[in-house]
Amino acid sequence: MGTGAREYDMTGRAAASGRTRDRLLRAARDRFLERRYDEVTLVNVADAAGVTVQTLLNHFGSKEGLLAAASEHFVGEVDDLRGPVEPGDVDGAIDALLRHYELLGDANWRFVADSERQTSLHGLLEGARAAHREWLETVFAPGLSAEGEARDETVTALYAITDVGTWKLLRRDLGYTLEQTRAVLRRLIAAQLREV
Repeated sequence: MGTGAREYDMTGRAAASGRTRDRLLRAARDRFLERRYDEVTLVNVADAAGVTVQTLLNHFGSKEGLLAAASEHFVGEVDDLRGPVEPGDVDGAIDALLRHYELLGDANWRFVADSERQTSLHGLLEGARAAHREWLETVFAPGLSAEGEARDETVTALYAITDVGTWKLLRRDLGYTLEQTRAVLRRLIAAQLREV
């Protein structure tokens, strides 16, 4: 009898711990999307999740650990926002990027700006950049050179065109509409793919 009761108790504790972890990740996601890195405190996140700071630390160890875990969820959200894009579908790729940036672009830009002061963010940013470059190489594969320096230069140009900074320039700094932004991106991307 004792072993069965202990197993049930451990299963219940594991489920409760998983629910607590999910609440913390959702609270962290919301705080990191709304604010600069320095403005997000462990107290804010713990309060929003209905737990103590010690509970948060037990799950993630530090603010950096919390952000790293929350970023794994961001990756899934970005993948969902971008959705599947058929390789070579320029309009589909632009639509995917705009879905992503219209929802998360301001937060992405804050993260880039914060990384200049917070060296702990560099690894996450490098991972995000590598994932974006890989996405570009897949989505635009039919329009790229087979290999070599020309391919690398074209992918780099496509990266600059599709970077969140370009979206910010067009949408926030210049005040372009979504349709104007789409048209500019299409023109720039098409020019790169024609040059191959």
